[in-house]
This record gives sequence, C-alpha cells and structure tokens, in this order.
Amino acid sequence: MKYKGVSYDAGRVMWGNWRPVFDASVVGRELEIIKNDLRCNAVRICGLDIGRLTVAAELALKHGLQVLLSPEIWEKSPQKTLDYIIRASRAAEVLRQRWPEQLMLSVGSELTLFMQGIIEGRNIAKRMGHPSFWENAKAGTHNKPLNAFLARANGAVRKVFHGRVTYASLIWEAVDWSLFDVIGVDHYRDARIKDRYSEMLEPLLAHGKPVVITEFGMRSYKGAESSGGAMGFGIADFKSLFLHQLPVVGRFVRPRLRGDYTRDEAMQAREVVETLGVLDAAGVDGAFIMTFVEPLNVYNKDPRHDLDMNSFALVKSLAAGRHGTTYPGMTWEPKESFRAVADFYAGR
Repeated sequence: MKYKGVSYDAGRVMWGNWRPVFDASVVGRELEIIKNDLRCNAVRICGLDIGRLTVAAELALKHGLQVLLSPEIWEKSPQKTLDYIIRASRAAEVLRQRWPEQLMLSVGSELTLFMQGIIEGRNIAKRMGHPSFWENAKAGTHNKPLNAFLARANGAVRKVFHGRVTYASLIWEAVDWSLFDVIGVDHYRDARIKDRYSEMLEPLLAHGKPVVITEFGMRSYKGAESSGGAMGFGIADFKSLFLHQLPVVGRFVRPRLRGDYTRDEAMQAREVVETLGVLDAAGVDGAFIMTFVEPLNVYNKDPRHDLDMNSFALVKSLAAGRHGTTYPGMTWEPKESFRAVADFYAGR
C-alpha cells in the first residue's frame, strides 16, 4: 500500500467536541509517534475547526507524513456545508503550496448521513431512524442529490485548491468518481459482510483510479467482531456521557457502558491487522485505521465504566491527570493493536 495510515481526530464535533483540549505540543508529539513508532507514512486529519486542522496538518507535513485533510461540518444545510468546505479549502491551499506532493483534500465524509437535505430528517438519529431509511438506501434515492452536491462542491473547491481531491464515501453511496482524483470509501469489515468485504471493492477498483480506504476499524470488547463492533453507535450509554459533560451535574454522573462487556484488546489487534492484509491483497492504494486516540473514551479498571471498550483507538486514554509509562508525556497507553499495526506497517 502506498498510504499506510491512521485517522487522527483534531476535534470532530457531534453532541460535543470529541477532542475537548487541543494542545499543539501534544499533537506534534502524537504525530511524531505515529510516524516513527506506529510506522505510518500517512495520516487522515479530521475535525471541524479550520485552525486546528491546519495546525495539525502542518505538524504532520513537517514530520514528512502524507496528509489527507478531512474538514468535517455535520448536521448543516448543503449551502452552509459548501461555504465551510470552501473556507477550509482556501486554508488547505496555503499548506499545499509549501508541501505540494504531500497533501490531499476531502470535500466531505458520508454526507448522505451527516448533511441535511439528502435524505429526510433533521439529524443523523432522525435520518437513520426513519421507517423508510434502509428501503430508500437500497433503492439509491440518495445518490442523485448527493452527486449534485458533490459536483457543486468539487467545482467550487478546485477554484481555490489546486491539489488532489477526494471524498470519503459510504460503501453504498454510488458516487460519480469522475469528479475526483482519488476514490475514497469508509469500509468497515462488519461481520455481516466479512465474506464479501474484498469483493465489494471491485467496482471501485474497476475505475482505474487510486482507491483509498478512508476509514475502518474495530472496537475493543469481546464479541465486537461478530456483534456490530465495527460499525454503529457502539456500547456506551449516551445519556450518561451527555450528563457527565454538563457543568456541576457532570461531577455526579459517571459515564458507563450499556451492559456487561469484557475487554479484548487481542481481538481488536487481530481484526485490524487481518483487515489490513485483506486490503493490501485487494490492491488498494492505502488505508486509514479508525483511529489513533479517543480522549473521551477513557479506560477504567471497572468494566462497567471502561469506555475504551467502546473505542476504535489504537491507544487507551487514561483518566484526567494520569500519564502513561510507555510515553510518559502522553495521557494514554498503547494497546495491543498499536503494536500489531506497527509490525504490519514495518513489514510493508
């Protein structure tokens, strides 16, 4: 694979900021670890705030990493989404002029789900919960409005950004790939499609353009590989997560999981590396593992409160104020998947 990558969240925002604290010195150190210890040569940087995105991207570029910059604004109208993408593209062009061979830009991700106006519903929960959601998805009614928006976005972006452009699609979005330089797809190896996971990529590979898996991964609890742990909203109790983030009240609410689960780092490591092997054999140009770190999904010895089991991250985040031993300056410890991915990438 040309791009041996991992996703890096600079602050995606839905129901709150997924990276509440953004410290450039920490970000720089994490990107250095991604390059030298995780053995990546590429990173997909995701988030909402354009300032954060450009800081993280510049640090990654200085480390010599290939960067897929993925500005993401969710739950907005097509026009507001487009205006945001154009602003982000202008900022990306400044970086591209300094590192013309290292930077690629995504005009969005999974917009059928995350942008208003393609399918019915004011937010993702309403859209996916609509009785006709899967029926319409199978019928492909979303593809015409999606491609109309992507055509507008592509045309606008190319006026201000002069590098390679892609889009991070859902596997069931029939994108007009003639618009883009690179085909991007978020493709999780869910148990329901495991036997045809590679086969599903064949129509994309047939275009003759580079194909990059922009997102895939696995959670860290026993049975996740056969119970939807590669997709969906996971096993966290969202009410407790929401209440925990509120002022005053949050001090009295401990975030927890929805049920009893057992930690299984070995399974996560095995599934991620097996998927990398399948993708490599399929002939894709690159893959970005979801994800390096998830600060809100904190590890806890008590399995009822071990939010890291709900995490796709290759490292487990520690409680506030605690630092790891492997990297003393970091507030996380590598998981088994970190070491497994590093070994896989080192061998390629």
